[in-house]
Amino acid sequence: MLPIQEIVEKENLTKEDIVTLLTVKTKEEQDVLLQKANAVKEQFVGKKVYLRGLIELSNICGKNCFYCGIRAENNNTKRYNIPDEEVVEVIRFAKSNQFSSVVIQSGELCNFAFTKRITRLLEKIQNISEQFRVTLSLGEQSEETYREWYNAGAQRYLLRIESSDRELYRTLHPNNKLHDYEARLKCLQVLKRIGYQAGTGVMIGLPFQTFENLADDLLFMKNLDIDMVGMGPYIEHEDTPLYQYRESLLPIKDRFDLSLRMIAILRILMKDINIASTTALQSIDPEGREKGLLAGANVLMPNLTPLKYRDNYMLYENKPGVFQDEEESVVYIKKVVNSAGEEIAQDYGDSLHFKKKRQF
Repeated sequence: MLPIQEIVEKENLTKEDIVTLLTVKTKEEQDVLLQKANAVKEQFVGKKVYLRGLIELSNICGKNCFYCGIRAENNNTKRYNIPDEEVVEVIRFAKSNQFSSVVIQSGELCNFAFTKRITRLLEKIQNISEQFRVTLSLGEQSEETYREWYNAGAQRYLLRIESSDRELYRTLHPNNKLHDYEARLKCLQVLKRIGYQAGTGVMIGLPFQTFENLADDLLFMKNLDIDMVGMGPYIEHEDTPLYQYRESLLPIKDRFDLSLRMIAILRILMKDINIASTTALQSIDPEGREKGLLAGANVLMPNLTPLKYRDNYMLYENKPGVFQDEEESVVYIKKVVNSAGEEIAQDYGDSLHFKKKRQF
């Protein structure tokens, strides 16, 4: 038996175990890890894939994160804001195509007008279907705002920590109160307390990041008792400060494999959460999202953003699907699921981990 096989069968993985799994040297060892994760997924969440229609509401952002293509100081980005009526049309399209869930994502804004706009949108979505599930990914907000959106109909919230290491986090962001690690962590705790299905995630293969950092990221998510995760490879963008460190990065294929390992280890650590196979995987490998599913992920987010806005929401370079309209995105994502030998779930796709906690 390979040493790696003994590790993946352990009841509880230590940080040392996780680092060993992240640094496997052969394809045979990686396959052992991925196959174990896929078996765990099949046992605890089944071979179902949950679809979340992605709406990239706006690329207007008040922050200046050093890795992000829509950062406020990037003057090469054409800014947009999708009107409410167009968002409603996307919701109707999603519902007519058997989606039961959407993700509304945007640059981070914290002001009264933005808060009330999201509240109105949530109310309009509830008028279309009270049973429709909405995930928001709109950054750091006040507890009052999170409660207002929850009461208006949002059930899930994704707030990526990007790195759980405080020092690395500070390296990735300007040193000011708008980019404070403790504030972001507090938001995650508030979201959980309010009752959201709370999600987070990290970038994999960042400059200055170590394997120990990544192991800590996984343990951070486990210790926070998160319900859902969206994480993927770091892909550089030429209009960002971190681009200057591109020569020091892991080769892109290594970042891809490392991302699959992160998904697999997280599935072993947290057996019944929802894990997304992200678009960034497909940016590197045409079959990236299928491979993410086979590594333990169980969520896909086809992009339903109207085509005319699609190529302006560039968090990173070489983003796939910017020339696919909504119909093509749906057709493509169904092929991804079929290629992975899995099936699209017909239920709402609430996190089993979350539902089990609610039973106690």
